[in-house]
Amino acid sequence: MRQPEQHAIQSDAPDGIPQAGRRGLLKALAAAPLLPLAGGAAAMLSACATPGAGKPFVSARFTGMPAPTLADPAAMASTTVGSALEVAFADGSKQTYQLAYQPFFMTGDMVPDGRGGAILAGGYVDINNNPIIDRSVPGKERQFFSDCPDGSSLLTVKGASVPGVKGNTVFAVVQFEYTTRDQKQAAMYGQLPSPIAVLTLDQDPSSGKLSLVRYHNVDTSQVNGLWITCGASLSPWNTHLSSEEYEPDAAAIASNPQFKAFSKNLYGDETRANPYHYGHLPEVTVHADGTGSIKKHYCLGRISHELVQVMPDRRTVLMGDDATNGGLFMFIAERAADLSAGTLYVARWDQVSGVGPGAGKLSWVKLGSATSDEIKAMAERYKAADIMDIRTSDPSDASFTKIPFGGKTNWVRLKPGMEKAAAFLETHRYAALAGGSLGFTKMEGTTVNARDKIAYSAMSYVQTSMLDGSGHIKVQGPKAGAVYALNLRGGQRDAAGHAIASEWVPVDMAPPAELVGVDLKTPDALGNLAAQDSIANPDNIKFSEKLRTLFIGEDSGMHVNNFLWAYNVDTKALTRVLSCPAGAESTGLHAVDEINGWTYVMSNFQHAGDWEKGLHDKVKATLDPLVRANYKDRFGATVGYLTGVPLG
Repeated sequence: MRQPEQHAIQSDAPDGIPQAGRRGLLKALAAAPLLPLAGGAAAMLSACATPGAGKPFVSARFTGMPAPTLADPAAMASTTVGSALEVAFADGSKQTYQLAYQPFFMTGDMVPDGRGGAILAGGYVDINNNPIIDRSVPGKERQFFSDCPDGSSLLTVKGASVPGVKGNTVFAVVQFEYTTRDQKQAAMYGQLPSPIAVLTLDQDPSSGKLSLVRYHNVDTSQVNGLWITCGASLSPWNTHLSSEEYEPDAAAIASNPQFKAFSKNLYGDETRANPYHYGHLPEVTVHADGTGSIKKHYCLGRISHELVQVMPDRRTVLMGDDATNGGLFMFIAERAADLSAGTLYVARWDQVSGVGPGAGKLSWVKLGSATSDEIKAMAERYKAADIMDIRTSDPSDASFTKIPFGGKTNWVRLKPGMEKAAAFLETHRYAALAGGSLGFTKMEGTTVNARDKIAYSAMSYVQTSMLDGSGHIKVQGPKAGAVYALNLRGGQRDAAGHAIASEWVPVDMAPPAELVGVDLKTPDALGNLAAQDSIANPDNIKFSEKLRTLFIGEDSGMHVNNFLWAYNVDTKALTRVLSCPAGAESTGLHAVDEINGWTYVMSNFQHAGDWEKGLHDKVKATLDPLVRANYKDRFGATVGYLTGVPLG
């Protein structure tokens, strides 16, 4: 359904401060802009009668929406927003805004390329930037495009100038994790190089509305293409920090058909791609003309990078690791705003409670220090067998050490002098060997509440390696996952007694009660396997300092519809804000406190209608034709943001 024209309410807040320190950041948040607003706000804005304009901001709270049901199948088959935002001002007045969703585009659309032509949104290209063609159905050949937009950033660049922009120039960076299937319905997960795009957006100064002016594909050939780009974050120095999750196992690469297909689609040769080139941290810089350039950092560990969060010191990086037998990793850069060199650590979990999702104290094991250039050189010189001996069955040799790896057991023996190569190229194995707690499951989004010095980490599923003690962790669940809070402190020392040069080191880890999923013993009437009024399988998380709100997006195989939630860290209120199409995952979450006087919450979804047996059995027959009609026969997905309209 066509969305109404979008507008916003402006405040007297200062411009964005991407390079501000914690003290400056908190001072700047004393005044608060509001979300872009829709529809009838236009007349009020033109008359300068905006509710709340110029008034000191006190607080904001979200009021929730019910989960959609089969009483309204259209709502279940689309992005649905029935929530509201209430804002309180210092004079005691309040204003409520009904929220809505505004897409920039749907993947598979032809969108402006800024040169008078059009380009395929979410389209895949090879190492030479030529379209990769889906030839699975003869006579219907077409360029592959993604149904899985994921990590996004919204930002401004000083001196920006892009033809076609009439108001303020704003940029978004959007990455596309994978495509689910080809036209013949064969699975395509991880077989195509992930595209990443810079969007030039025209921001209406009087309304905050964002309109797409240009879509630019970032050339990733100089970093050997990208592998399964999932979540993302905006660095304090205004760059887009991407990800490459599920790093391909270099020790078993010869028998990996997924990686061979990836190499074939990228290079035209299934043996050319090097597994050690993937599983790192890409960084995209947006330029004033609406283009972007990319580099890949090899010194933050080769893990299942979901996304990273840089702390306000602009040196400390906390990393999610979306793996079974994953770890909590931390990187401390040598220089502020420069991730090209630094020291890598892995956490050790000292369990203090095994009840539910558990709780633990954290200490840190130093894995090594390196520059990106030296690890990249090692990646191009070494094979897995050069770094360590790896066995998947017990060699009955005391020189091997038994470790957990990817839900299984390995026995490993480090080659002499290969500590650094192992730390940064075989990070999961080496971290376990070094004594880190490699027991987490699907540790996904990471974000920070700077005012309270608390980080948050989403554990999408508390299962398998978190239950069996294989990586020092042995808790009860739930399978529906939890979001953990991590207190951040300075003055910490690593396991060897050496000082850790950061004031932002996690020292403990436990979930707030409101952020723990609830497994159901039997499915409910709709088929949900987890309680619908609690989070289930949290994935993307982002914190808004201004709204004092933790936003939580789900990637749930336990909720029929996945939701976007807002959790107020002061009142502890958890509110459902948005419902994704059935079978889709909530992605691309990015909370932007201020751009030219407006607050934005970015939100995407991916793989609508990805039906799971047992979960969607009761709704599939009704919803499948609706989802197919809405989203290009399940090949399309939208990229957009939350808006609102004033009530009363």
